[in-house]
Formats: sequence, structure tokens, C-alpha cells
Amino acid sequence: MNDLKLRFTYIGGPTAIIELGGLRLLTDPTFDTPCEYLTSLYVLRKTRGPAIDHDAIGSLDAVLSSHDQHLDNPDAMGRAVLDRAVQVLTTPAAAERLGGKATGLSPRQTIDIPTRDGRVLQITGTPAHHGPVHADRGPVTGFVLALAGEPEHAVYVSGDTVWHEDLLEIGRRFCVRVAVLFMGAARVAEVGPWHLTFTAAEGVKAARAFPEATIMPLHFEGWAHYSESRGYIEQAFAVAGLKQRLRWMEPAGRPTDLSLCVH
Repeated sequence: MNDLKLRFTYIGGPTAIIELGGLRLLTDPTFDTPCEYLTSLYVLRKTRGPAIDHDAIGSLDAVLSSHDQHLDNPDAMGRAVLDRAVQVLTTPAAAERLGGKATGLSPRQTIDIPTRDGRVLQITGTPAHHGPVHADRGPVTGFVLALAGEPEHAVYVSGDTVWHEDLLEIGRRFCVRVAVLFMGAARVAEVGPWHLTFTAAEGVKAARAFPEATIMPLHFEGWAHYSESRGYIEQAFAVAGLKQRLRWMEPAGRPTDLSLCVH
């Protein structure tokens, strides 16, 4: 047995750097300063800038882009960051729009990336619903990261999704040790009253579906359309008796280190 080192660096909103096996992966890139984004239907307001500026994040082996069709996923500067990655993994529809380095992952499809320590990281697309079935704002994808031959030591990155029963399949196929959940219960009144990302209650449900997982919330601050705060999430997990399962990424761009025991 040895340890697979994991490092998370929180940038803000849905954006973090994940380092494992010597690879550097970036989740949904958002690097704009605070501003407003206007569409014909609604206004999105960004309230906080990134903890690390876009030109200071260094090299990227891949970007895990859950979708590209909304102004906050990615934002304007985030789109520029896509061009600096070796590859971009996203939905097939987004890959067609983005072109170039973008590769589309259908649910359950896997792509292999060699690590710098001689192993292979397998990244699998997961089903995601960006809102209720009758008003899904998708297509969106999540991701499972696992070393080849080690499905019992997996990292799940939800992307913009609500809880849905297909996620139970992830728990059956992989032993998720770290679940990065896009929470905050994002709501945009102009498209409907429903939430578009995990609520705190749904985060509790995911924690129970992945009983071995450390739960790392993302996507809960920095934008006005988040409707549930860190405190609300903590309270929900405390009431459920699961507060010890929560692990918050360090603020201000400071790294958070975890490890997974692997064969």
C-alpha cells in the first residue's frame, strides 16, 4: 500500500485545481472580477473575484468543464484559460462548440491520461441534471477520477447537477473516497423557482450514497444566484449527524492536502 497524494486549491465559485499523480486538473474555470452578465432572460451577478488570477495558475493537464452554455460556466476569462490546457473534457455538445482541444465525454465513457509517476488516470463521464427533469438546463457532465485498476479509490466531481437516482450507479461502480459537490442550490428566478445545483439536503443524500467519501463542497459562494451558504450546508450536515464528513477547501488559494491509500 502507498498513498496517492491529492491537493485541492480553491479558486472560487465552481473552480478549483486538483493535483494527483503529478497531473494538474482545473474544474469549471471562472476567473472574471466581480461584474454582471446580461442575457435576454436574466442577469447573473458575480460578487467575488478569483483567489488566484488566471495568469498565475500555471500549467494545466486538463480542464474538467461540466458545460459551456452559461455565462458563469465558464465566464469570459475562464474561456481564455481553456486554451491553455493540454485538453478540455466536457459534454459532447460543448466539445463541438469549443473545438480544438475539447473532447466530449458521454455518461459512463472513459478517457485515459498517463500520470507522471507511470500510472494511468481514468476519467469517466457521469450523468448530470442541471435542474429538474422538466426544466433541465443541460447538457452537463460530472466526472469520476480513478487510477486504472483502482475503482475503490475514486474522486467524484459532480459538476452543475441536482441529486438524481442515476448517481447511485456511481456508488455501486466506484468506491468514492472524495466527492466534490457543486452545492449552493443555485437559483435563477427568471427560468423558474427550482434549484439547479445540489441543495444541502441533497448533499446529505449524496454523502449517504457515498459512505466512504469525504465531502468537499464547491460552488457555494461568489455569485448572487447561490441560495444556500456555507453555514446552511454545515447546519444540514450537522442535523444529519454527518458534519465530520465535511472538508472545506482552504480559502485564499491555499492548498488543501488529502491522501488516498492505494495498492
